[in-house]
Amino acid sequence: MAVAEPYVPQPIARGLRGLRPVRQARAVLSTGEIVGLALFGLLIVVAVLAPAIAPNSATVPAGQPFTPPFHGGLLFGTDEVGFDIFSRVLFGLRTSLLAAFAVIASGVVVGGIIGLIAGVVGGLVDNLLMRFTDLFLALPGPVLAIAVVAAIGPGFSHTLLAVAIVWWPFYARIVRSEVRALAARPHLEAARLSGAGPARRALRHLLPGAVPAVIVTASLDVGNLVVTLAALSFLGLGAPAPAPELGAMAARGLQYLLQEWWVPILPGIAVFVLALTANLAGDAFRTLFGDR
Repeated sequence: MAVAEPYVPQPIARGLRGLRPVRQARAVLSTGEIVGLALFGLLIVVAVLAPAIAPNSATVPAGQPFTPPFHGGLLFGTDEVGFDIFSRVLFGLRTSLLAAFAVIASGVVVGGIIGLIAGVVGGLVDNLLMRFTDLFLALPGPVLAIAVVAAIGPGFSHTLLAVAIVWWPFYARIVRSEVRALAARPHLEAARLSGAGPARRALRHLLPGAVPAVIVTASLDVGNLVVTLAALSFLGLGAPAPAPELGAMAARGLQYLLQEWWVPILPGIAVFVLALTANLAGDAFRTLFGDR
């Protein structure tokens, strides 16, 4: 009769090891997910290199006002001031992506810490932290953003602050749920019996296991945040003129929709493409980290 080898506790998910290899990823991803992932990566590169790629300044007129697209060497034409819309869209992509990443990063850090503490400690602490989290989940983001801007003054940074305040609870809930599920597995008891303290169990065995779920959620949140921030900018809560921000550009150009359609439409298309590719990339990450 064979004797079972003693169980040796290992860190869960050496988190990203659950990611499928490239060859296997090509087999499990749909064509749309592959295209979306590639386009989203391309948009990130374009946003990072916007100062080098943009043919003109985003805040200095490059031609006569209302120059149509493909005239005068201007791909997207000019707006009511004479700004090159193509250059402003490139810088707007950069602004939107950086803003989305900043909100997501703050949400992952704050929500991750709260979710980890709640999941590890449990009991009264868990209940108090989750009720606190539910309080913020009940706050509507756009309404809170308007309230924050009214209280501390207009500005894109204030809008980001308001959105970040209501975004972290989602990550707190996800991390807490993953930690609670992992805590019930046999390897945690084995780790405790082997002498691992609470901090080591939390950081070494529990937190890494929540990484895949957090990455999938964050990747799907990029598209949602791009649309949310663009909508708030459309309402006048974005960066003041002449800063290149996609939602604000579409809002300011809306009055010219019937005559100079390209002024509001092209920034709006940029928002749509960025949100669509971000969501497709998020679906790809969900597939890659899915049923392993």
